[in-house]
Amino acid sequence: MRQEVLLGIVFALGVGTIAGLVFLSSGEQTRVSETQAYSVPGKPGMTIPVAEQLSGELTPALLLVVYDAFGKTQEDEIYDTLAGVTHGDALEYLYLERVGAMAGGGLDEADQTIHEINLLDSTVSRHGAELVIDATWQVIGTVGHAEHLHVRGNTYSADLSVSPVEGAWRITDFTLRDVNRDTAGETFEISQEDHQ
Repeated sequence: MRQEVLLGIVFALGVGTIAGLVFLSSGEQTRVSETQAYSVPGKPGMTIPVAEQLSGELTPALLLVVYDAFGKTQEDEIYDTLAGVTHGDALEYLYLERVGAMAGGGLDEADQTIHEINLLDSTVSRHGAELVIDATWQVIGTVGHAEHLHVRGNTYSADLSVSPVEGAWRITDFTLRDVNRDTAGETFEISQEDHQ
């Protein structure tokens, strides 16, 4: 009996040790590398130090894809496009914002075009591989309604967390602080040729 108990303890310790080693080695594989370049939409890949240094280029590149997703009308297209540049809480928040706008009678047609995103101000701090960015940007675009277009120049302020996830830089947290529509723009008529 004593020998069986002793063998059971040795067996349990062996299994626990093996499980611990497997867990530790898998944690090593998911670590983020300082020297690996992570992809950025429309730009060369960036390592963590380069992304911190060039956050003024990284932020608009990610936001441009978010606005591209917001221009889509099919839920799966919206989600898939957002998933390319967001992850976790940010993906859920931004997806629900867009789908909620559609359900609430917001844009239900692909009638918006983003012409430019200007980063007006940003500060960045780094916590390990995560960049915490306090950003203010202006989106310049047109939104069409029937026979006319509105030129918009809305200004947004948000806190963003950006991290390398699955080989790419992604927004992992997004907290919108302010939207300023004072420069929402003007309305102008469009011809039938322009609207086709």
